[in-house]
Amino acid sequence: MSKKVLVIGGGPAGIIAAATASKKGNKVILLDKNSIIGKKMLITGNGRCNITNNCEIEDLIENVTRNRNFLYSSFYSFSNKDIIDILQKYDVEIKVENDGRCFPKSDKSIDVTNALKTYLLDNGVILSLNCNVINVEKYKNKFITEYTKNNRKEIIESDSLIIATGGKSYPSTGSTGDGYKFGKKFGHNIISTKPSIVPINIKENWIKQNKGLSFKNVKIVLSSDDKIIDYEIGDIIFTHFGISGPAIFNITSRNNRKINAKDRFKLDIDLFPSLNLKELDEKIIELLGSNPNKNIINVLSIILKYNFVLAILNLLQINISLKASNFTKEHRRKLVRLLKSITLNIADLRSIEEAYVTSGGIDINQINPSTMESKIVEGLFFCGEVLDVDAYTGGFNLQISYSTGYLAGDNQ
Repeated sequence: MSKKVLVIGGGPAGIIAAATASKKGNKVILLDKNSIIGKKMLITGNGRCNITNNCEIEDLIENVTRNRNFLYSSFYSFSNKDIIDILQKYDVEIKVENDGRCFPKSDKSIDVTNALKTYLLDNGVILSLNCNVINVEKYKNKFITEYTKNNRKEIIESDSLIIATGGKSYPSTGSTGDGYKFGKKFGHNIISTKPSIVPINIKENWIKQNKGLSFKNVKIVLSSDDKIIDYEIGDIIFTHFGISGPAIFNITSRNNRKINAKDRFKLDIDLFPSLNLKELDEKIIELLGSNPNKNIINVLSIILKYNFVLAILNLLQINISLKASNFTKEHRRKLVRLLKSITLNIADLRSIEEAYVTSGGIDINQINPSTMESKIVEGLFFCGEVLDVDAYTGGFNLQISYSTGYLAGDNQ
């Protein structure tokens, strides 16, 4: 029997939910507060749109950092291959880059959102943009949704309601946490939100003064009160506020509920994780021996970036004009220990507005994982980032949105 279905939110979850529900013969209306759909998708992958990840379903699940078991039905019902198939049918060619990250071959995120808009319209979805939902409630067997458009208040009555409003990160794209307010009104628990996949504020000023310096394949160790909490090997970059990069994103994705401004957390960076202290010392000795008449800053710049060498020599209080032949064993000892363990004190995580993803949201214990329907209110569905699920960077969070959106739409 055909139903009237209202979807709130025109991001990846809402788009797939709306199109899927409409395919089943329902009358589907999609409301979004922006003037375009998929606004947040436009900025993913540095504006190229990291569509999904080209890995096996088991690996999709493994790359979820929070409540992964909840997503089994979602991923197996609508996989990365399914979203790629849809886009390819609309002439979006896909390329696979490092770590299985999928992008449009054009490197233009607008090609992806344009294709998804056409997909919506081809499937008969009624798209209503610039709509700001201000109230939702259920009266008898109908959902009453109140919204404003062009400064005019309007009401839609529907048989079911799909909330796909996203989280709190990048609020300029429309993700302002509205779904949490709606969920709470219907009696749902809201798990406190935290920034995930987010850079870190560092206390040391010398890091900030060297913004833009990047390092590959370093080891990062997170600790608190000398107790090791986590570690990661990967790439980092110094910024005007501290430290960022893929390795940092993985650390914060796993530990965003532990790191805070009150407790003493620190990062130790090993720039040469493949070498032990003795091996690194031997490497430095060889370097010095090959360049005895050069200034130490120029010698060390053979293996490290000049600005970084300048910074660490200042930290170690070593004259940058010192000849390599006069670089003592004690100098080497201090240098090697620093390169193997640069200690940085964490001030806090960057704000949720700057995070790639919101951790927390609608309590998944109150959602049916096979349908995305509320266990509290019949006919109410949640999908995408509004749910308390999140994953590593690499296209996994967008895939969560498509997959949960599909289940919400398929169960209308």
